Amino acid sequence: MTRPVDEASAAFVLPLMALAMAHVLSNAVRTLPAIAVDVLTLDLGVTAEGLAALTGAFHFAFAAGQIPVGVALDRYGVKTVALWLCATVTLGAALAAVAGGAGGFLLAQVVLGLGCSGALLCPMTYAAKILSPQKFGLWGGMIQAFGNCGMLLSASPLALIVDGAGWRVGYWANVGLGIAVIALIVAILPRGDKDTAPPRAMVPEARGVVRLLFSRGLRNVVVLAFCSFAVMIGVRGLWGGPWLMEVKGFSRIEAGNILLFATFALVIGPALAGALDRHFGRRWLLMAVGHLLAAGFLALVLLGGGLPGWWDAAMLFGYFLTLSMHVLIFALVRGATAPADVGKAMAAVNLSFFAGAAVLQAASGPVGAWGGPAAAMAFLCAALLACTLMFMRLPGPR
Repeated sequence: MTRPVDEASAAFVLPLMALAMAHVLSNAVRTLPAIAVDVLTLDLGVTAEGLAALTGAFHFAFAAGQIPVGVALDRYGVKTVALWLCATVTLGAALAAVAGGAGGFLLAQVVLGLGCSGALLCPMTYAAKILSPQKFGLWGGMIQAFGNCGMLLSASPLALIVDGAGWRVGYWANVGLGIAVIALIVAILPRGDKDTAPPRAMVPEARGVVRLLFSRGLRNVVVLAFCSFAVMIGVRGLWGGPWLMEVKGFSRIEAGNILLFATFALVIGPALAGALDRHFGRRWLLMAVGHLLAAGFLALVLLGGGLPGWWDAAMLFGYFLTLSMHVLIFALVRGATAPADVGKAMAAVNLSFFAGAAVLQAASGPVGAWGGPAAAMAFLCAALLACTLMFMRLPGPR
């Protein structure tokens, strides 16, 4: 059950932001390859399509971690789970930094995916168990807005690091950030947030996550989740850099600057989505319109192949801004789920987010090999449009 809380108090905000720092770290490590595709492929001895497959392993591992993380959040509490996950991310970043080839980098991606699997779930579950459904929408957006700052780190700052010191230094920087986040959580986050009900057997709890994933009551949001994060990270984390550098002819720094500007939309957008939700309360409509507009903006990026960089910056900004409406999925789930099952329900939807990212990113590799970055991005645009139309037709929370 939710308990009375002053959402502006330091006792609520500081622990929430400490947990959201893990989401910053997660976004930094998962989008790092986008601006370093050329040097990564050279050092690892793989093609760009091979790198897509390697980084796709991150998302498969992330998806695989959702069921145990969802169960653990309800059984052991947010603080314990968050500390274990942050330690795993830190280890994965170190493994990536010392990877000597494709095999080592693949192992690092798997470890990173497992560690990042609860980076968003931890602050979301912490807030969901304290706030009412009416207040959760705004704070869910704020959590994602803050966490998406990690993508700012992997734009121009990373481009400068890659040019000056190499891509491995970027991963070592994330090792340092991981250690800092662990210390922050230890110092700030209170204990006592685990489920007080008698513990249930692990296997039935895991089945509960799967049951929620395929339930009629969450069907529309599960389908939208399958594509919405996948198409965002597919552009920001993989194909956006090659599009700007290979197709448009920009230097790494120029491409990094464009991505940096566009990524600010991923900081503004979730907070804007939460504010619109609190003001209008039409979550289903906001998500439907936002995703349809995002498909249009991505199509305009592709149609502007001969236009200058300001076009790409503006259209990508619009794409990320409107796509940010997907943060309201968690608010819809929170309002449709019993408090005791919040962790498992969040995990079920997050599983769909990252299963979609794994499947669609892996599928974009062969498409990119056939038609280049433009074809890969067109494939992601078509997937976004199809899933949005299904979201509008399927049963589920509205």
